[in-house]
Amino acid sequence: MLVVNMHEAKSRLSELVRLVESGEKVVLARNGTPVAELVPATEPKKREGGFWKGQVWMSPDFDAPLPEFEEYTR
Repeated sequence: MLVVNMHEAKSRLSELVRLVESGEKVVLARNGTPVAELVPATEPKKREGGFWKGQVWMSPDFDAPLPEFEEYTR
């Protein structure tokens, strides 16, 4: 595990990212106190559709104009 102060991390960011990519744990510190950890990014999960299929019903006149708003559509 490598602990790096913020000021040093600013000037060595590319090197620190390479270390994280190779599996090294990098901790960022402020005045010697750990405050954050650099970790490799993960691929987002692929979203799947159809989760609510068969559970939601929508009226055929769902988007029909409402009588209360007739004066605004003239």
